[in-house]
Amino acid sequence: MQLYGSNTSPFARRLRIWCEQHNLAVSFQHLDIFSPEGRKFLLAHSPVAKIPFLVHGEQVIYDSNVVYEYLSAHFKLPAMSWDERNQLTVINAANDSAIELLLSQRSGFDTNEEHLFFDLQKQRIALCLKALEQQVAAIKHGYVVASLFCLLDWLQFRELHDVTPYPALMAFWQAQQTSPQAQATDPRQG
Repeated sequence: MQLYGSNTSPFARRLRIWCEQHNLAVSFQHLDIFSPEGRKFLLAHSPVAKIPFLVHGEQVIYDSNVVYEYLSAHFKLPAMSWDERNQLTVINAANDSAIELLLSQRSGFDTNEEHLFFDLQKQRIALCLKALEQQVAAIKHGYVVASLFCLLDWLQFRELHDVTPYPALMAFWQAQQTSPQAQATDPRQG
């Protein structure tokens, strides 16, 4: 099984951490989706043109959460509860909005200007972080833990949203960042 993604993708990183924690036989391949070769490879394997994606024989899985479900089923690991799925939905919403902001910045837009699109993304991130601040003590599932850590770390890495007003999330982030898996997948390493 081969997981493709970038070293800086929070969605790929969550899978890498979770796979490592469960000793799953899944190898990771960095893919620069902005290089001509990387873009061509991505488009040849994923009609949604996003990372990460998993290749297992003839089967290709296109989304991080579906990759998680596929691997959970394949390796017979426990599924998430509905509450855990809702926690993951909140994490994904914040991650998606943050990625939209980053891509807008890289496209030359000043995301600090007042525009409906930017304002809505920032509002969504703030609402999600507020909800996660209240829920963090209840987050126990390994994939959800990895997903939350990767969101918080990525927000700080990309300097997209101030997380310091959320003390429970900051404490969670600080506790998680010392794990060997977090350190081995740190996007700041290059």
